[in-house]
Amino acid sequence: MTHRSPHDVTLRPSAWIERFADLVPARARVLDVAAGTGRHARFFAARGAQVLAIDRDPDALSALRGVAGIETRVGDLEDVPWPLDRETFDAVVVTNYLHRPRLGDLVAAVSESGVLLYETFAAGNERFGRPSNPDFLLSDAELLDAVRPRLTVVAFEQGSIAGVRRAVVQRLAAVGRQRAWPPPLPESAPRVDIAL
Repeated sequence: MTHRSPHDVTLRPSAWIERFADLVPARARVLDVAAGTGRHARFFAARGAQVLAIDRDPDALSALRGVAGIETRVGDLEDVPWPLDRETFDAVVVTNYLHRPRLGDLVAAVSESGVLLYETFAAGNERFGRPSNPDFLLSDAELLDAVRPRLTVVAFEQGSIAGVRRAVVQRLAAVGRQRAWPPPLPESAPRVDIAL
């Protein structure tokens, strides 16, 4: 039996992130939040983006050393002051991470025409395992409420999923108010015929 290191870099990007990746321009400046070993940083760098991968674990970030298009920064996103100051990005990508006091900072880090791709655990996940602490589980429509004052929602889902393991998640793709409207939806989105 092969044991995977907690810093294994072979993990695929989230299907949600892949689905909405076309909202991120090829030469975009991307922030990968709580990047770990950088599955999403690698994904966007391979698409031509310049990625800043931030995480508090320097050992995890070391897996990205020397990868073209990726800069790493060790920083505790839960620390005061906010380690990104007033930096903005063409895209902010967050998966499997929640620290409520920073939701506003993450939304503010999205440029006026940028995109936020966010996917993390929600209330109800405690039935399936970790995380089970309510501090790390979004409440009903919490992501929507966090982004609506500043961003336009392109897609939102919440509910139970099956996969490697069952989980309860919220997923969101949103764009800045200066983004040309309407943004293109991915081909993998279900087609709906609308009669005029």
